[in-house]
Amino acid sequence: MGGTVLTVIGVIVGIILILAIVALILGIRIVRPTHRGLVERLGKYHRYAVPGFHVIIPILERMYQVDIREVLVEAQPQTIITNDNLNAKVDAQVYLKVKSDEENVKASQYNVTNYQNQIVNLARTTLRNIIGTMTLKSANSERGKINEELRKTLLVETASWGIEILRTELKEIDPPSDVQETMNKVVKAENEKIAAVDFATAVETQADGAKRGEIKKAEGIRQARILEAQGEAEAIQLVNEAAEKYFIGNAQVLRKLEAVEKALWQNSKIVVPANTELINVIGEMAGVLPVDGQKAQRRTGTQSAT
Repeated sequence: MGGTVLTVIGVIVGIILILAIVALILGIRIVRPTHRGLVERLGKYHRYAVPGFHVIIPILERMYQVDIREVLVEAQPQTIITNDNLNAKVDAQVYLKVKSDEENVKASQYNVTNYQNQIVNLARTTLRNIIGTMTLKSANSERGKINEELRKTLLVETASWGIEILRTELKEIDPPSDVQETMNKVVKAENEKIAAVDFATAVETQADGAKRGEIKKAEGIRQARILEAQGEAEAIQLVNEAAEKYFIGNAQVLRKLEAVEKALWQNSKIVVPANTELINVIGEMAGVLPVDGQKAQRRTGTQSAT
């Protein structure tokens, strides 16, 4: 009898140990660094699980892991009527993540149902409100402004959701095909106009360069002539100074001598005036002493008489 009781007790203890081991194995939870855990016991929040090894009580407890990495949410394309009554196809992206502290992780699970779907609907509604007050042209040219307004609105509306709106990107604003074709023609015309203006500017610049080149060339010629004239003037001045120094009072004789020299250089026929002073100058240049004309006449007469 006693042996039977011990056997039953041993079986029960073994079953309990087996159940404990199975429960331990089933209750093991590993939280990755990219996640945070919320442990509920009997449907009530019990504790916060950080990355690492955790054990929960099977059946009594349950762990919900929340991804805290950055998430890209696509706001599905939609057609929006702009302020100038054009149908524009608009598509956007929202980058967000759950904040990693306990309160925000709890808020992302308990304050909103599927925050990603909620963000999509909220972003689409916000885009309709923003772009609906703008013209198609201004919407295309003010994408940064639209992105900023969308982000601010989402931040306000999701303040209690425990998430952070990192940035928003307006992917495309596509007008109707006929409007797009017209816009392409306008852009092409503008580009051709800019190209024509650039070409005209280049031609004008080239012409200005050529003009400046000619002006520089003319200035060079003018400067050369001025320098040449200055050189001649300085030469004349030197000649005059020499004349005053070596031919004092005989400036007219010097000019006549220069005329004779130029005529001889050109092999021209000249008539030498009966001017003893000029003859004397020529004689001196030839190495012959000047002779007094009256003395020469008297000497000639004396020799004749003899």
